[in-house]
Amino acid sequence: MANEKLRAALKQAFDESTRIYRERGFQRRIGFGKKPALISVDLANAWTRPGNPFTCEDIDEQIIPGMQKLLKACRDNGHPVVHVTTAYQITDRNNPNTDMGLWHHKIPVEAVDIKDEHLWAIDSRIAPIEGEWVMMKKRASAFSGTPLAGYLRAAGVDTILVTGVTATACVRTTICDGLADGFRTIAVKECIGDRVPGAVEWNLFDIDAKFADVEPVDACVAYLNSVNQRNVDT
Repeated sequence: MANEKLRAALKQAFDESTRIYRERGFQRRIGFGKKPALISVDLANAWTRPGNPFTCEDIDEQIIPGMQKLLKACRDNGHPVVHVTTAYQITDRNNPNTDMGLWHHKIPVEAVDIKDEHLWAIDSRIAPIEGEWVMMKKRASAFSGTPLAGYLRAAGVDTILVTGVTATACVRTTICDGLADGFRTIAVKECIGDRVPGAVEWNLFDIDAKFADVEPVDACVAYLNSVNQRNVDT
């Protein structure tokens, strides 16, 4: 009942926000490009398995199955895949030698101690294969302070399909920075999660208005399976 009330309230807010955005010229489309890559953000055990402060919702029922479809399409067609994870060497918030800025004053950093590799290992159900890069970040965005943009440019990538957690933080900031760095940004609807009720719905609505095209997983899979052929045809 609570979730139904929340969804009804969000729909009302989205309807009114859509009217405002469209009147003011927002909600434009960026579209798929010619060379995609999949960027999977923080789908590691600390976020995907039960019992961690960072554990997110809808992982087993929605996100993992959607990711498996995307990975198959990428692997079948030779598209780059980047698995992004996060862990910290300094987990004492009173230690001034932090490897995460001052973010440790806001979140339970001890939950992703780099000493426990299981915490930050990519979920085995979507485990990387040979040739796929596993990149560790320290900040919310996968682009901030990392070589990700250079890696993608060297591969000729112009479009990033972003998945993972959380919609409110690491996924959102990755999308914002990806667009700012000149990549076509696609948020894969069913493959983005969070731990807070309503967070995914609101953030995807707002992201779609300003920072990325939110597309269903099936449309993204169809694109991944056809983009090489379409480029040959053109």
